[in-house]
Amino acid sequence: MRIALGISYLGTAYQGWQSQPSGQTVQDKLEAALAAFATAPVGTLCAGRTDAGVHGLMQVVHFDTDLVREPFSWVRGTNRFLPPDIAVQWATPVQDAFHARASALARRYTYVMLESPVRPSVDAGRVGWVFRALDAAAMQRAAALLIGEHDFTSFRASACQALTPVKQLRHIGINRRGAYWRFDFEANAFLHHMIRNIMGCLVAVGQGLQPPEWMGEVLAARDRDAAAPTFSPDGLYFLGPRYDAHWGLPERTAAYDGLP
Repeated sequence: MRIALGISYLGTAYQGWQSQPSGQTVQDKLEAALAAFATAPVGTLCAGRTDAGVHGLMQVVHFDTDLVREPFSWVRGTNRFLPPDIAVQWATPVQDAFHARASALARRYTYVMLESPVRPSVDAGRVGWVFRALDAAAMQRAAALLIGEHDFTSFRASACQALTPVKQLRHIGINRRGAYWRFDFEANAFLHHMIRNIMGCLVAVGQGLQPPEWMGEVLAARDRDAAAPTFSPDGLYFLGPRYDAHWGLPERTAAYDGLP
């Protein structure tokens, strides 16, 4: 039987999603909890790997098992063995053809930013931070230059393992509520550090250090050195993948409600 899970996690304490020898990743903690519940090793495949310090509101994984349990049992049973900053939000049986990564049509992220003369305190690690004012209109003009299918080499980390730098960026939304900014991204797939590198450039434009047109020049350069430094992971959240409706999977989890 193939099972899909929706996972939420606070990434602050972890070395990213993907399993590492240290055992201090979200995947390591999840698979240990699943093994404890199932009393057998369980290997998972995810919709999209996240970096150290990046959070997940609906990471989707799938795994195969001979253990027959009701969906609510997978949720409650696995959560019993998970640390408090990781939780299974939902579980459902899926067809054998379903693949958490390959079946995804798109992936969604959001970056939450605090604009304040004082650094974050109670939300430290959960939001990015700028102390200079940001210009929404300038950032929106810059972001519009990235929409579409492009070679995003200028926003790609040197360690990126993607087969191609060409991705289709479908949406960037920029909104403000009080002192908090929210930047929403949707693409067919993302390169390693792509969003954090775009954020560095958007902040440079928003603070008036570069004109909006500079974003197009950075994109055309296809050179990582042309872009701004990589921005902090603190405010980056993986909202989850989009799947065809016939898989019958949720589009969001209750964890969304905590975002500004």
